[in-house]
Amino acid sequence: MSDKTNESPNGVPGKILVGATDGTRARGAGARAYRYLTLALGNRHGLIAGATGGGKTVSLQVLAEGFSNAGTAVFLADVKGDLAGLSQPGDAKPAFVQRAADIGVDYAPDRFPVVFWDVFGEQGHRVRATVSEMGPLLVSRLLNLNDTQEGVLNIVFKVADEQGLLLLDLKDLRAALAHVAENASEFKTKYGNIAPASVGAIQRQLLVLETQGGDSFFGEPALAIDDFIRKDRDGRGVVNILAADRLMRSPRLYATFLLWMLSQLFETLPEVGDLDRPKLVFFFDEAHLLFEDAPKALLQAIEQVVRLIRSKGVGVYFVTQNPLDVPDTVLGQLGNRIQHALRAFTPRDQKAVRAAAETFRKNPSFDTADAIMHLGVGEALVSMLGDKGAPEIVDRVLIAPPAARVGPITPEERADVMRASSFGGKYDTPVDRESAYETLQGRAVGKDGAAGGGWMGTIVGGVLGTLFGSKKGKRLSPAEIALRSAMQSAARSAGTQIAKQILRGVLGGISK
Repeated sequence: MSDKTNESPNGVPGKILVGATDGTRARGAGARAYRYLTLALGNRHGLIAGATGGGKTVSLQVLAEGFSNAGTAVFLADVKGDLAGLSQPGDAKPAFVQRAADIGVDYAPDRFPVVFWDVFGEQGHRVRATVSEMGPLLVSRLLNLNDTQEGVLNIVFKVADEQGLLLLDLKDLRAALAHVAENASEFKTKYGNIAPASVGAIQRQLLVLETQGGDSFFGEPALAIDDFIRKDRDGRGVVNILAADRLMRSPRLYATFLLWMLSQLFETLPEVGDLDRPKLVFFFDEAHLLFEDAPKALLQAIEQVVRLIRSKGVGVYFVTQNPLDVPDTVLGQLGNRIQHALRAFTPRDQKAVRAAAETFRKNPSFDTADAIMHLGVGEALVSMLGDKGAPEIVDRVLIAPPAARVGPITPEERADVMRASSFGGKYDTPVDRESAYETLQGRAVGKDGAAGGGWMGTIVGGVLGTLFGSKKGKRLSPAEIALRSAMQSAARSAGTQIAKQILRGVLGGISK
């Protein structure tokens, strides 16, 4: 990193301008020093922290723009709707124009290549994953299961694998769960006890997940992670923005979904070693939700993914209010740090300030803990990794202004961006191919083909046997075959409709 006061901060090769500061170590009063993130060290992860209103979103956007300009793809979750503005040119707000002048750069509005995604398919292309891809550990986390219930779920996944049952959506998982429960005595000797109470608890949690809209997430076509790592025709990295304002109403679904994406990147991408820039940078906003009440096994898995994913060319940047939200084992791996203001009103707040200060390499020019409590809007303490990979001395920095719009966009602007996307035909139409649900339904069909509608199918099956005979060797005429097929279909339909009406009565109309 160059510290020359007369350097041009625009377009420094291999670096992203973070901001500038005036009074730093080894300089006279009024000297300006620019602070950069080195792209080759962008996969060493990072942290953006600070209280609400301190400027975390702007810092996130500045880094996202810098990575995109360098050809690195970006993923971020738009929790408040503010980051959608990356798709539109900045509007030269007076505060940003003045900030640009204060740090000695020209304010130049710009827009970035953006693809919108949405678990619910309302504000972006639908994002789906299959139940099998999610796996028992993350599904257990999503359903908030205890150890015993998680053990039962592991049995369900194991049986599904052994019997070739595809678990694609929630109806597949329900069917497989019911299959294991109905044959518990058969599986008990191999896998252990399968308590009906645990099965019932899992089914109830699945119902809760469905009412929260979680069923929208499971299914096909599942997201292809490679579609996140793209460039536009100008060579800039695509910024993938997940609309998360509605998703945040179900915090556990939000955190589990982002963790699934991170694990998919880890499992899918090849080892690439150290690159001149990351292939993808993943911003994890509201990071405290990832670690809240997480079991030890999950925390260990997160730590392992964060530690090893850098060799896949992926940088992970956690965004949160309080550095204490991130476990020490993960915090120690975050080399690039931007710390906005924290307010020390309570003992926990004071502890957070001290903890944040202690993570920086000290600057003899000021007290780090005191500075954290007195940072203004747009200011931050910045410590990036130097060219040799060692943390730089912390500086008090005025963050550079973003080039794109900061704030929401109109529905018409969002629609224009989505129309220009090449993913509409790939992800917006659901696919429901034969999977565990259909397979298990097929196994329930009796030898005479009459089952499938539950008790109604059984009754009609008896009638069909009486009418058309079921003895071996008896041939049916084409008319009789057609009539029997029609009655079977009617039986299945009637059984299903009656069962749904009974269920609606019990659950107060929740089931649809």
